[in-house]
Amino acid sequence: MTTGAVEAPVPEGEVSTRRLDLLLDVPLDVTVELGRNRMTIQDLLALSPGSVLELDKIAGEPLDIVVNDRLIARGEAVVINDKFGIRITDIISKSERIARLR
Repeated sequence: MTTGAVEAPVPEGEVSTRRLDLLLDVPLDVTVELGRNRMTIQDLLALSPGSVLELDKIAGEPLDIVVNDRLIARGEAVVINDKFGIRITDIISKSERIARLR
């Protein structure tokens, strides 16, 4: 004969909430990408203060918001109390984010 306590079944929604609660404090790297440029090592070594790098995005084009190297949204640059920020204008759909994982 066992004397252990019997736990009542936990409703499905509560199980999902508990699982989500475990993830809420996980730190993520969030990056806002202005654009990219490919260059040779020679060109990189030639950079100096005042050098200008041309990026692959057009001025005014939405900026990519990347979390842990995955595109999750796009936005536009804003200034808040003398600091840069980003206003989210579009969030990548769940199905598109899942497709990018593959």
